[in-house]
Amino acid sequence: MKTRMILIIGLFLSFVTTDTVAQLKKRIAVARFQDRSGSGWNHIGDGVSDMLVTALVKSGKFIVLERDEMEKIIQEQQFSNSSMVTPETAAKVGKLMGVELFVIGSVSEFGTKQSNVGGNVPLFGGSISTKKARAAVDIRLVSVNTGEILAAEKTEGEESSTGVSVRYEAIDFGNSTSWDDTDIGKATRQAVDGCVELITENMAKIPWSGKVLRVNPDGTILMKPGSEGNVKTGMEFTIYREGEEIKDPDTGLSLGSEETKIGRVKVTEDMLKGKAARAKVLEGKDIKVGDTIREE
Repeated sequence: MKTRMILIIGLFLSFVTTDTVAQLKKRIAVARFQDRSGSGWNHIGDGVSDMLVTALVKSGKFIVLERDEMEKIIQEQQFSNSSMVTPETAAKVGKLMGVELFVIGSVSEFGTKQSNVGGNVPLFGGSISTKKARAAVDIRLVSVNTGEILAAEKTEGEESSTGVSVRYEAIDFGNSTSWDDTDIGKATRQAVDGCVELITENMAKIPWSGKVLRVNPDGTILMKPGSEGNVKTGMEFTIYREGEEIKDPDTGLSLGSEETKIGRVKVTEDMLKGKAARAKVLEGKDIKVGDTIREE
């Protein structure tokens, strides 16, 4: 009986530990999407990428970085326009932003097909008795640590309707109530939800990490994130220092870098409204700002 009770307690503690670690939020950035749909509306890329950002935030699984911060870095580094972010620049910008995953993409389809006429009809308005709305998004998920494209997929949405009239000027990405009631709004939502599923699946393959923000003389450090990333008081983390970046001599792409374990810390206090945390140094003396923090 005692042995059975010990096993039950052990399994319970294992579940709690695994669940806590799994809830640590990773950081993600989403670039402006390009519009390759030919629908005639030049804000479609911005609108769909904004929908994706909102959906990722509402999922509660990630820390989504502000686009203003991303575009500021792009300008400072003299990269091309943010809507033209490439996998190579995504990895560089992502490292400067401190994210694990960078999403780039384009809207390849956005419009309706009129069943009684045939052919694609851009959303310039007019009452259509029967129509089928389609939206498709091509996204690429770039691992910031390696510059590798983890996934490149097309997510699609389709919605048929009869007797519904939607005018071009009535489409408003910022008004989710009216937008989600339209056939093209529902189709776009399906495509965006597919993006969220793809991101969630691939984010699970990327290890969580934080950063040392400050080393205090009293034997503590300031690290990010704090409770914003579900980091809680009492959690222990290992600190690593990245070595020289290793590049593939054939492709020139980054293969990552070797890491050296230099210490261990225990979180003692949430700081800066959850954006950071104070931690006591348990092991290690040569900890520096910018060192990487990983799970135990």
